[in-house]
Amino acid sequence: MVEIISKRDGPRREDAAFRRLLSENRATITRLADQFSGGSYSASKAHKPKPQPKGLIFHDMSTSAPAGEPLARIRVSLNGRVIMVDENTSRQLHHLGQITARDGEETFVLATSENGFFAPLDEPIATLLADLDNQIVSGVHTEEWLIAEIGRRLDLK
Repeated sequence: MVEIISKRDGPRREDAAFRRLLSENRATITRLADQFSGGSYSASKAHKPKPQPKGLIFHDMSTSAPAGEPLARIRVSLNGRVIMVDENTSRQLHHLGQITARDGEETFVLATSENGFFAPLDEPIATLLADLDNQIVSGVHTEEWLIAEIGRRLDLK
């Protein structure tokens, strides 16, 4: 023999009786809640007006206006990346290369596909800096010299 148990429509008899008990005693429950909470229960249930702005408020969600002509500067980051950045916006314009340790000396490696960079420099910039590739950066040719030399070759002020 098989019994089929199906869900009835509507609430269970116990749930309906409990809801009726709560609704009949709502005033007593609220009074006790206010007594226990020092009145903050009813205060939390009270309607609070929304703050109204004074005057017109505009929110410009578009991107900022371009800062005009970029002011390019050469920088060497802490991890040895040699980059050209725009001083106005602090955005990177070009990744020029990397200062790496080779054979115990620091060497500037130009960002070209031959040197293993997956985003090589543009051809005009790479030709201007081609003879700086594998330049040893120590002794006479320091990091400051490298920055000045790149800036001079790229005609940066």
